Amino acid sequence: MNTIENIIKLALFEDSGLGDITTECILSQSFSGKGVIVAKESFVLAGIEVAKKVFKLLDPECESFSSFSDGDPIRKGEIIFEIQGDLLSLLKGERVALNFLQRLSGIATLTCAYVKELSFPNVRLTDTRKTTPGLRSLEKEAVRAGGAYNHRMSLYDGILIKDNHIAIAGSIKKAVRAVKNRTSHLMKIEVEVSNLDEVKEAIDAGAHVIMLDNMNYDQMAEAVKHINGRTVVEASGNVSLKTLNKIAATGVDVISCGALTHQARSVDLSMRINRV
Repeated sequence: MNTIENIIKLALFEDSGLGDITTECILSQSFSGKGVIVAKESFVLAGIEVAKKVFKLLDPECESFSSFSDGDPIRKGEIIFEIQGDLLSLLKGERVALNFLQRLSGIATLTCAYVKELSFPNVRLTDTRKTTPGLRSLEKEAVRAGGAYNHRMSLYDGILIKDNHIAIAGSIKKAVRAVKNRTSHLMKIEVEVSNLDEVKEAIDAGAHVIMLDNMNYDQMAEAVKHINGRTVVEASGNVSLKTLNKIAATGVDVISCGALTHQARSVDLSMRINRV
């Protein structure tokens, strides 16, 4: 299944699946057109290939060009994308292409700010599953464009025993045992904990990764000292630009940050279209 293409097709149908009344009234016949997308502020680019595909799905004969790639810094006023093709298709695709570019570039830009702020090169910054429904693969790609890493993509590609799993199983030990009994020995098991007693229980149960959830700095430092390199240590909760380095200074290996996706502001772009 081509997930990206299906996402774009759904977005196009949402916007013009039943027609474009305005444009179809104005254009009585087919014309060739040219469009350029212009940056109205500086940002980090993400989603350029998605934008190209928007117009290609509407007009397979269109030709697009960009000298930029995802992850590139863009300056205000720069033309980041040029497209030539059927004028009706350009007008239909305008808003959809801009929506993808603005949203994904916003994520890449915010992520880049976090990456630049982080002063501990050995600490890995990752995203979470707090993504826009249906857009996860695109938003996680935008996080990579911004210089950070992805956590698990979905529930199927990583084991993470959280508080609700522990409550249902009865204890961390029981939850870890249940998972070990039904999965390959090649799968790592991560356990979410909220205090030092749970850290000790997770270590004894054989967890490979321990997530310190919403602990304060002293608690995290104490947990890292107790773990002493026996597992990978991840910190999660209350992560911001202000707290990022304080969390990293506790000695954790990974910081997962939902803000990279759910707090990103869309960047400002515009598209100019003319007949040729």
